[in-house]
Amino acid sequence: MIASRLLRLKLEQGDADIEVRIFAPVRNDVDWSCTFEIDWPDEPLERTAIGVDAIQALLLALQMIGAQVYASDHHASGKLVWLATQEGYGFPVPSNMRDLLVGDDLKYF
Repeated sequence: MIASRLLRLKLEQGDADIEVRIFAPVRNDVDWSCTFEIDWPDEPLERTAIGVDAIQALLLALQMIGAQVYASDHHASGKLVWLATQEGYGFPVPSNMRDLLVGDDLKYF
């Protein structure tokens, strides 16, 4: 693992931590892969992004994380928080999802 971020889900019965973990890009025969995990409380997720080099694989993994977070029911509920409510999560998203960004994500991505 090369990086992690802790998101928080505000629930009536108490907060739930949602850890996002990013693993180092790995060289394959022709391309690179970068795996990430999101510990959603209902169903943990593991995905792998593929790029032509390590940097592209890492960037695509970050965008895939952003897409998963912003497309989640937890974001739609308004109960998912990183640093402050409605300030974003610090992950970029693909260009066709930028209309979903909030807070600092909207300013900087």
